Amino acid sequence: MRVHGAWLTDPGVQAVLAMLAEGGHQALIVGGAVRNALLGHDVSDIDIATDARPERVQQLAKAANIRAVPTGIEHGTVTLVVAAVGHEVTTFRRDVETFGRHAVVAFADNIVDDAARRDFTMNALYVDAAGNVIDPLGEGLADLAAGRVRFVGHPDDRILEDYLRILRFFRFTAWFGAPDAGVDADALAACAEHALGVEGLSRERVGAEMRKLLAAPNPAPAVTAMQTAGVLAHLLPGADARSLAPLVHFEAGRVPDWRRRLAVLGGKDVAEALRLARADARALDVLVTASRDDAPAAVLGYQFGADLGASALLARAALTGYAPSDGWQAELARGAGATFPLKAADLMAAVSGAALGARLKELEARWIASDFALTRAELLA
Repeated sequence: MRVHGAWLTDPGVQAVLAMLAEGGHQALIVGGAVRNALLGHDVSDIDIATDARPERVQQLAKAANIRAVPTGIEHGTVTLVVAAVGHEVTTFRRDVETFGRHAVVAFADNIVDDAARRDFTMNALYVDAAGNVIDPLGEGLADLAAGRVRFVGHPDDRILEDYLRILRFFRFTAWFGAPDAGVDADALAACAEHALGVEGLSRERVGAEMRKLLAAPNPAPAVTAMQTAGVLAHLLPGADARSLAPLVHFEAGRVPDWRRRLAVLGGKDVAEALRLARADARALDVLVTASRDDAPAAVLGYQFGADLGASALLARAALTGYAPSDGWQAELARGAGATFPLKAADLMAAVSGAALGARLKELEARWIASDFALTRAELLA
């Protein structure tokens, strides 16, 4: 089997592969790039694996006038810069000892050892410079074709190497798992067994994984499995996945928004638990609050804009089980286009200070309650 694409024929990639091969070493692209290429998805990050030791990689780069940066040399990674683009080259490795958040590794000489320490079988696939696909474990291609997300070897061993792999398992299930393949039973049991381990992960790592998971076209089955395994409760105490499937249904082909999906999950202190950026935390707060009240679509559009208002309305529908009323999109747009006819300067002759803001807010509330009908003159009167 062979793969093709501009990512493979890129001059920088080919230069690095040729440099290693001409030095007498194996040079293979591995992991996500191979998986995505086989699935017909976009390829972005390209990781290169080799049997050359880091010092040897640096020697070859120097001889080829390629800049080498020891970005993770203790883990065997050297970044080679070709035409201002960095290419990560990592020596084959095998695990010696694991601690749940990192592992002690030793360099390896063969591809089988390197493949055996990777997380999922569909990520243990390699491609040479000509595009030939190599499946050292003999499982990756079959699992990828069937949409089966499985750990390499025993799931417990892979999870103990890094508890983040629990979250990655559910993310990969959401993105690459076939609906009829279900969730791998052995992996799910191992995730349940080691669920407590996710509490030791940094909130930044957890937040990044959850954002990616919830951005999948339909994350509901994977998140439901996460709740069943007890993992969700350790990440977001009080969260409930039951409204996620209805939300995906009501979204009806809209662009997935992980914040909208997170809002229906709920849970205590979600923004802090996932260390969300300030803007995302504010949007999430709006969605949680607005989806749990009964403000009309036009009011949501006026208060939050058409996009955020739509998310709030869809989240409310998922939580209540009632589809938005007919014409809700037009109502959102009407509210989003409405402009309050008064400004603070209009009231300054009659009121000032803190009372000015309170009066303006009161009049705006009256205007909203009138379905945006009160005129400037009526409000001033």
